[in-house]
Amino acid sequence: MRHLLILISAIILFTACSKKQYFEPEDTLSFNKSTKSIDSDIVSFNRDGATLENGQFISAKGVSKIKIPEGFQFLNLSEGKVLSTNIKDKIYVDKKEIVTNTAVVAASLKDDILAIVNSDNSIMAYDLRDGKIIFKEYLTKSLANDTRIAAPYFMQNLILFPTLDGKILVVSAQNYKVVRNIIVDADSQFNNIIYLNVVNDTLIAATSKKVISVGDGVLNIKQYDLRDIIAHGKDIYLATIDGQIIKTDISLNVMNRKKYKFAKFYALAYGDSLYALESQGYMINISDDFKTDKIYDFSFDEEDRVIAFGDTMYINDEYVKLK
Repeated sequence: MRHLLILISAIILFTACSKKQYFEPEDTLSFNKSTKSIDSDIVSFNRDGATLENGQFISAKGVSKIKIPEGFQFLNLSEGKVLSTNIKDKIYVDKKEIVTNTAVVAASLKDDILAIVNSDNSIMAYDLRDGKIIFKEYLTKSLANDTRIAAPYFMQNLILFPTLDGKILVVSAQNYKVVRNIIVDADSQFNNIIYLNVVNDTLIAATSKKVISVGDGVLNIKQYDLRDIIAHGKDIYLATIDGQIIKTDISLNVMNRKKYKFAKFYALAYGDSLYALESQGYMINISDDFKTDKIYDFSFDEEDRVIAFGDTMYINDEYVKLK
């Protein structure tokens, strides 16, 4: 009986695997932009950058020649200062070591105030001048998180803290009191905030399941299974798990969309127009009006780590400019 059950399980697994379907475009082009080496592999990444095996890091400013301390991972480049963590109990602000006693997963800096999100889903503000915590709030613990954890955002006299349980806590930077609690996603398991940005005075935030915009006192919520989200100008671009590429305005009204059957997207970038990296080795370029597209053959391994900033996409130990 035991052998029979093993045989049945093997048949079911083989059948399931054999039915797995992949994106297979009929017409493709040779990719017309050259990739360049960055001489080291990406070993970890978040929404704001990536750590390289050689100790250097990638941020929105490109590949830095600065090396972070051994055993640490890049968090953010904020006000020109490198923030890194040992994912245990310390954070470095450039060469200044701060003992946190908790693993830091996201951080930002403004005017010597360090805004931090910890792995236990506590948030805090730390005054670098006085060397003390001036604000701390504990939230519901999150047991599973998407690695693309968004960093806190300083907006005028406010600090926007993205939490690991799908919220944004708005804290006054004057008296360090919580002034608003915005719930982005209270339903899904992996519901940490993976995107937080202010576009044309409108707050855009997302988890892997939901996207919100908050502007002029109006809250808009849309439900998508997201692979990636970026902003370019006043437009928001989404890649979804079911193979859609969607263009919306800042109120999340859909302006255009395209569907690519069985496509699995890894990253979006905006060069001369929108680009989407697909898992089976394709780079899709969509015109700004979404009326035409070009599908290029592109060397890519699903095991490669990918991060994109602006018009540049970094893939394991290489990068490509898309403009």
